[in-house]
Amino acid sequence: MRRLFVFLLIGLVLPAQAQRPGYPPEIPDSRTEVYRNVSNVELQAWIVEPSGHRASDTRPTIVFFFGGGWNGGTPGQFKEHAAELAEQGMVAILADYRVRSRHGTLANVAVSDAQAAIRWVRANAERLGVDPSRIAAGGGSAGGHLAAAAAMLPWHGEPGLGTQPSWVPNAIVLFNPVLITAPVPGLSEAEMEKVENMRLRLGAEPRSMSPFHNVRSGLPPTIIFHGEADKTVPYRHAELFAAAMTAAGNHCELVGYPNQGHGFFNAHREDNAAYRDTSRRMDAFLVELGWLDNR
Repeated sequence: MRRLFVFLLIGLVLPAQAQRPGYPPEIPDSRTEVYRNVSNVELQAWIVEPSGHRASDTRPTIVFFFGGGWNGGTPGQFKEHAAELAEQGMVAILADYRVRSRHGTLANVAVSDAQAAIRWVRANAERLGVDPSRIAAGGGSAGGHLAAAAAMLPWHGEPGLGTQPSWVPNAIVLFNPVLITAPVPGLSEAEMEKVENMRLRLGAEPRSMSPFHNVRSGLPPTIIFHGEADKTVPYRHAELFAAAMTAAGNHCELVGYPNQGHGFFNAHREDNAAYRDTSRRMDAFLVELGWLDNR
């Protein structure tokens, strides 16, 4: 009975965007592979490749993780981003992962899937035609948490696998990400309430799941797009994270969008000016890294 109560309570604090239509997604011009078989679940990766892509290529790649409060969502959230990046010569991968509504799991399990996805790409780089030293992780909301967690948290998957190949991405692209899952001094009462509301969804000790609390030197270059009017993941969280990253000597760029709320960057919105702007800035970030041509 107690377990039922916990899961009902989790459902009460999930953001309104948690469930998205279109699962499993239809991703035009993609092919699928299973990147992980775990607990009798086959997790798919939708791979969107540039025209004429071959296994002998060594292209940069990005792995996107969808949002949905670790409860629902669909890999199709980033299909437009994937298509545009493929047109520019990058391999884009949309990764599924386990969520509460479909698999009865919590955020710590999703982290293990995200890390496994990055590790799978690097282990299969030669076959996939990608450069194992140019793998980016991207995501929105809870998916943004997974992209950051893949870089910052210790291995959450099966024990005894060692550290090679690495699950750490070489760059991070985040859209209104969850970056703080444990108390931080200086947060307002409302901001702290957002943090506390996530506790039952984590499945692990909050600090161990918090990218902010695991910031250190030597982390991948990062860009964050965040609405300054976000009521689901407060903008202040992104500010604190970016400041901590910079203080640790990491490259971290925070781009704030006045009057924009949660999910402002999604391509399916009626006015997708924010989608176009965040995509342009994402491209510029990848050009600066030398991963894309400056077109």
